[in-house]
Amino acid sequence: MSIDTDDRDLRKTPAKPTGKLATRAAQRPATAATAIYRDLRHQIVSLHRKPGDPINEKQIAQAYGVSRTPVREAVLKLADEGLIEVFPQSGTFVARIPVDALPEASEIRKALELTTVRLAAANATRSQIAQLRAIVEMQHEVNARGDADGFHQSDEAFHALIAEISGFPGFWTITQQVKVQMDRCRRLTLPMPGQIGKVIAEHEAIVEAIAGHDPDRATLALSAHLDGLRVTIHDIRHATPAFFIGAAGFD
Repeated sequence: MSIDTDDRDLRKTPAKPTGKLATRAAQRPATAATAIYRDLRHQIVSLHRKPGDPINEKQIAQAYGVSRTPVREAVLKLADEGLIEVFPQSGTFVARIPVDALPEASEIRKALELTTVRLAAANATRSQIAQLRAIVEMQHEVNARGDADGFHQSDEAFHALIAEISGFPGFWTITQQVKVQMDRCRRLTLPMPGQIGKVIAEHEAIVEAIAGHDPDRATLALSAHLDGLRVTIHDIRHATPAFFIGAAGFD
């Protein structure tokens, strides 16, 4: 698998802000740092910047028309999240995926989402069930187009909506923080033949359990869905070992 990255390619680096954004960025470096952080984080999680790729702070600063200070702020924040590694004598790089951190992240995510899906199954209204089904239909459409990015976005929307239906949308905010390294793995798994179709089928099973107001069936369907991700991460870790660090695993 090859995912090419070039700091000169504006598809994979922050586009230079224009108009009001450029003015605000110049006037308030903290705002520029936030935008750079958001864009770099998206690029890393989506694998537009793959593990081990260098981060050229000077080129990023030039792309945004700012000094290196907000770039450095963004980089340090991403380093705190484990997405970037800074080596004073060598440079700054996209961090490899820490295998040892994945099992714990998986269990925390599972505990949070099992709670929300059980509550969603108990409380979902007809209109909310219709929204879930609409998202799944969208997933079929983006899969037919071969749009992995679009599928990832719709998958996030699906799980976020379950948390909203549960009455505790803040659970999804916590889940997003916990699963950031798993998201990077998951983006590696999406190109695997049949993977997206398998995930959609699992989503359909979750929706039908919620629609049937069956909390036990909903938790079983979600548990199978999340456990399936562990298996595909195991496979992709062995297919792309250079992207990972750590000896333990998702075995």
